[in-house]
Amino acid sequence: MIKLDAKIPSGPIKEKWTNHKFNMKLVNPANKRKYEIIVVGTGLAGASAAASLGELGYNVKAFTFHDSARRAHSIAAQGGINAAKNYQNDGDSVHRLFYDTIKGGDFRAREGNVYRLAEVSNNIIDQCVAQGVPFAREYGGLLDNRSFGGALVSRTFYAKGQTGQQLLLGAYTAMNRQVKLGKVKLFTRREMLDLVIVDGIAKGIICRNLVTGEIEKHSAHAVILATGGYSNVFFLSTNAMNCNTTAIWRAHKKGAAFANPCYTQIHPTCLPVHGEGQSKLTLMSESLRNDGRIWVSKTKNDMRSPNDIPEEERDYYLERKYPTYGNLSPRDISSRAAKEAYDDGRGAQGKEAVYLDFRDAINRLGENTIKERYGNLFEIYETITGENPYKTPMLIYPAPHYTMGGLWVDYNLMSTIPGLFVAGEANFSDHGANRLGASALMQGLADGYFVIPYTIGNYLAGDKPTLVKTDHAEFDKAKKEVEETTSKLLSIKGKRTVDDIHKQLGRLMWDKVGMARHEKGLKEVIGEIKELREEFWKNVNVVGNANDVNQCLERAGRLADYLELGELMAVDSLHRKESCGGHFRVEYQTEEGEALRNDEEFTYVGAWEFKEAGKWELNKEPLEFENVKLATRSYK
Repeated sequence: MIKLDAKIPSGPIKEKWTNHKFNMKLVNPANKRKYEIIVVGTGLAGASAAASLGELGYNVKAFTFHDSARRAHSIAAQGGINAAKNYQNDGDSVHRLFYDTIKGGDFRAREGNVYRLAEVSNNIIDQCVAQGVPFAREYGGLLDNRSFGGALVSRTFYAKGQTGQQLLLGAYTAMNRQVKLGKVKLFTRREMLDLVIVDGIAKGIICRNLVTGEIEKHSAHAVILATGGYSNVFFLSTNAMNCNTTAIWRAHKKGAAFANPCYTQIHPTCLPVHGEGQSKLTLMSESLRNDGRIWVSKTKNDMRSPNDIPEEERDYYLERKYPTYGNLSPRDISSRAAKEAYDDGRGAQGKEAVYLDFRDAINRLGENTIKERYGNLFEIYETITGENPYKTPMLIYPAPHYTMGGLWVDYNLMSTIPGLFVAGEANFSDHGANRLGASALMQGLADGYFVIPYTIGNYLAGDKPTLVKTDHAEFDKAKKEVEETTSKLLSIKGKRTVDDIHKQLGRLMWDKVGMARHEKGLKEVIGEIKELREEFWKNVNVVGNANDVNQCLERAGRLADYLELGELMAVDSLHRKESCGGHFRVEYQTEEGEALRNDEEFTYVGAWEFKEAGKWELNKEPLEFENVKLATRSYK
């Protein structure tokens, strides 16, 4: 049985992080040069961690499967990053950001972690401005803000519709400075395929050179995984096609507990599915909901053009159901409301879609103002659909987007494996059952710039781990296992392609572990995923060889992990007999169709320990709420 010790510092919540930093053990500056640290992933969390640790004097090895860290999926984040600066003087504060995040996560996140996130949010903005990130500014020169779902204040800093890209360029530049100085060694086109454990402690990784096929061994005093989320288990998601779960899943199979896998986020503002050949979905930033109004026709099966439907026949259902928050209601609520409208036969022109309409905003503010705020997003939409969103309402529909679950970590961001730290979306720590918009970038940079640099030093100074050389037997064993798996995949020579099986898995997951779940469907899908996993290992066709560029082999390895993770997601969904945030069980809802939590039985983190494929053991970390009161989440 894994022991879950969250290591939350004692004392008032406002003082926990400050006191904890003071009580941490420190590494002498001269001794930092003696330590090797591996960072896997170079998105916002990974690049900021590598840059910060290199700046401190550690020797960092950073790994990315891209040809450049600039291609990390963090660039796809559009709308903004939250911080409690209160520049608008509209009532924001660190405590309000903390409360909104706890409430937004449906009271299924740790208070200590969330307060720290809110506390360091302001430092992130200062750091990024100093790096030259071109945040939007008001006429008077202050940084501008806009609103996002789940908040009644404007706290979201943004750089037009490309905030993630600009923030990543800041972190990438900081990391490249350390590359130039020799403190960070960057390994591109490498994919981590296993974690090396020696005497129960993380000591390195096994990775594949995606150009030559060589299986490499790399050792370090500590390992940081910052490899993002697992939404591509649904095949169609807003994630880039190469986003995957392999790094954290292989660590899970080596002993790292996986927490809350059922907490997946369906984003309400994406382009609808348009065909069977589609490989991914496109996100339309939540920021559009500041000025766009979401609606459907009041008439079922209405095939008229949206511009032909008069005002009195339009149902602005978010404004009707949630008048306080309206179109900026949280993502889980907004997504389910869209599905409800479609299930009622009122999808836009009979499609799985609803309208996002800027007519009123354009009439009020003028087309140029809307173009200044969202121009590049409108260009993306028109390029893909051929429709001009200035003239015709956008068609949008919910799609898999972000995953709140991930590897379990304590307050120091260390997993249940000593020496293995997990940052950003790859861990479970800050968002509970639902992430508020513009909080992903905040968490990634908080972990990389302001948390990991302290906590990893505390580990190194306290535990004083030794460096194990790559000729150790455990490195050879792990490398051999990776090579055997690769050979097995290439030897099957079946009749089904990797994508064909992945699409089938995605359909199962979307239909039965998607926006709405129920006991019968979950029990069915567990068996169906088991059968599909057997089919994969008997009948997949992985072409090419291991000693060359082979994207088919890459996708096959990732799919093998998804076929195990998908089952765990269903198992976790089945065991959690309540509805909360992104986990909606149709058996547990109020008379008004809202999520119905079961605080008496499920106010805990569910952390799963891997036993063998298809078998896990549940461990529970109780959640205690001392600074906020458990309450029914309401946005009306």
